[in-house]
Order: sequence, then C-alpha cells, then structure tokens
Amino acid sequence: MRVKIGNAQGFWGDQAGAAARLLALQPDLDYLTMDYLAEVSLSLLAIQKERIPSLGYARDFIEELRGLIPHWEKGSHVKVVVNAGGLNPIACARSCAEMLKNSKKIAVVIGDDVLEIIARGGEYLNLDTGEEVESVRPLLVSANAYVGAAAIAEALNRGADIVITGRVADPSLVVACCISHFNWKLDAYDQLAQATVAGHLIECGTQVTGGISTHWLDIENRENLGFPIVEVEANGTFVVTKPEGTGGVVNEQTVKEQLLYEIGDPDRYLSPDVEVSFLELSLEERGENRIQVSGAIGRSPPSTYKVSATFRDGFAAEGMVALFGTYLREKASLCGQMVFERVKQAGFVLESTHVECIGLGDVVKGVMQPIDDRNLREGMLRIGAKDSRREAIDCFAKAIAPLVTSGPQGVTGYFHARPKTRQVFGFWPCLIPVDLVHLSVEWVEA
Repeated sequence: MRVKIGNAQGFWGDQAGAAARLLALQPDLDYLTMDYLAEVSLSLLAIQKERIPSLGYARDFIEELRGLIPHWEKGSHVKVVVNAGGLNPIACARSCAEMLKNSKKIAVVIGDDVLEIIARGGEYLNLDTGEEVESVRPLLVSANAYVGAAAIAEALNRGADIVITGRVADPSLVVACCISHFNWKLDAYDQLAQATVAGHLIECGTQVTGGISTHWLDIENRENLGFPIVEVEANGTFVVTKPEGTGGVVNEQTVKEQLLYEIGDPDRYLSPDVEVSFLELSLEERGENRIQVSGAIGRSPPSTYKVSATFRDGFAAEGMVALFGTYLREKASLCGQMVFERVKQAGFVLESTHVECIGLGDVVKGVMQPIDDRNLREGMLRIGAKDSRREAIDCFAKAIAPLVTSGPQGVTGYFHARPKTRQVFGFWPCLIPVDLVHLSVEWVEA
C-alpha cells in the first residue's frame, strides 16, 4: 500500500496557484502539504497580528485553497495539511470554512503557542548565544514550539479533510500523513525516520527538483519547475519525483543537495517525532526523475521541543542608491560617514550601523577575496541603522536622500523614496520540555 504526498509551497510567498497546478498534473495525490513558516515568518505575522488582532496567519493560503475547489468538485479526495495558521490558526481555519461554505471538515491543532509558559518564568537559554531569556522576557511578542506529527495524525484519523497548524516541524507535515495512512505506532522509529527524510526533501518545494542547485544553469524549463511528490511505502521506503511534463529534474544530485540542506549533524537530525541518522541513507534511480530513498535510522525523539520566540528589538531602516564611476569603495564608505555624521549632528549617536557596496564583495566578506574596484564602474550602496529609539531612525531615514545633491558624482537610483522606519523583532531560539506543551485538536466551522 503506497501513499502519494505532494508539497505545493516551500515558504510564505512561494508561487501562487501552485497547489491547483500540482493537483491538475497529479490528480491521484492522497495528501497535499504546504509549508509557510520560516523563522522570519513568525516575526512578520507578529507585526501583522499586532496591527490587526484577527490576523496573524498566512492569508495567501486562502487563495491556494480556493484553487482546489474545482478538483474536489471533480471527485478528488486529496487531504490538505498546512502550517499556514501561524500565530492564529483558528482565524485561518474560520476564513477557510467561510470560503468553502463548510463543505470540508477542518481541524486545527493548537498548543504550540508557549508564550504564556515562558513569560511565567523559567530558564530558556538562547541556543545561539547561551544568554538567559530574562533580558528579553518583558519584550517577548511570540513563542511557538516546533511540535510534531501526532496531533495532526489524530485529526486526520478523525476525518479531517484539511488540517491547519501553527508552528510545527517542517517534515512533520509529511510524517503525520504517513502515520495516519499506515497506522504507524509513534515508536516505529525507523519508519518515522524515513518519513522525516521524505518530509525534509519536499518541505522546500522546488529546491529538490532543481531550484538553487549548484547545477542550476543546466536545469531545463526552469520557469516551470515541478513541485515535488513522495511515494511512500508501508515500510517507509519512498521515491521522490515530480509530475511528468514539468521543468527541472529529480536526480541523485538534487536529492543529495536537499538532504544536506539545514540538517546540522547528519547522525543526529533532531525532530519532535524522531531522531534521525542520515549516515546509512541509500539513493537509487528508479526511472526518469525518480529517486528511491531508504536506510534512515530512527531513534527516540528528544525530551524537548525547539522554540522560535520573537521579541521587540528596537527600530531600523535601510536605503540603497546606485554609485557610478571610479573609486566605488571609497565613495561608499564616505557616503556612509556623511549620513551618520549628519544624524549625530542632529543629536543621535546610532547604536548600530551598516554600510556595504554591493558588487564589491561586501555581501560575502570573509568568504571571497576583496574585489579590486579600480576597473569597476557601478555598485549599489546599501546603508542601514538600528536603534532602540524610533526618533533616531526617523532622523537617519531622512538623511539618505540628500546624498543625491551632496554626495559624489554618479549617485542615482533614489527612486525608492525615503526609507520607512520599521519595528524590529529579534529572534530567540530556545528549548522547552515536551511535557509542558499540551496539544489539542479543535474543529472549526464558518
């Protein structure tokens, strides 16, 4: 017994209409997943929800779902599993129910929001810096645990046509489909490991079919890269593929590239469902654009969930202007000094500043040798600042455009207008004990 699972969104902002196109090309899909939440996504949703409390979810999903209606009307039985709920999955589900006129059974997994738990106290060390959360606890805006597949699988087992979650580990969307479809036990670690690898391979959409490949220039029909599909067997072995007639390629190279994407230790890939070793993975070609993957080894999952928390971290603005002519690096540096000095003269010493000249290697300092700018004639000056005081950043934002008349010859590209001051949300990754997080399934109607 095989299950076919496709993914039609790799991030919030991916190709519009991809879900409907994938289902049109592969109408026998059993499940369709869509991944909307990168780390930065929750910061954006926090801003959105702060402005309008009824929002805080990926509204693009509503239109993606609308595109599936004709396929359901033609008899498709595909079930949809997404993390588009963001910080407000109930509101997301209500919008979907209203649009679908309650024609589909919609379940919501809630409980990943752990803001109140962390706000009450406890030691939640920053995974990157080791700092204690106390310094930012009063500034926290959101805190969401990367939960696993079990509650999603429960919702599917109880008849959900659509399951909407908040923060969930990306591969767990696929793992949940497999648990439900095959009735796997939650301690079937090798099968869960295989499903986790499958989910990892397709979670970023077209990356596994040629997107951002090191051989991207050789990829054919790039404008129509096929979104990926995994065909999973009951023992966990699976084939990763794409619909016939679509662009891109699925071969050992693209699969290996995606396998290594954001995994950390390949012997201890940590997810809330299982700890996975990639070391014994085996890839075999099973036809054109078909790669079979087997050999994942599973171990018991960690006793903690990773948490993605955001906190108020001041204000920032940035602007760009084009520089033409000679001595680009020197001109860029002096332009930055001019702007910051004028802000200082207005009464503000900025807490953090940044100047770079795109085109001279500044973006990848330390990775490549500095570029000799003597023979270059154009570059983009990017200048930014961050400060705890909004008025300081407002002053900085007003100081960039005057470079047009007081800067060096060859300054142009000021058509972007004055930069806008924006609220900055800092990222605080930490761990929380699993037993502090309580998940539940709720059913939503219009």
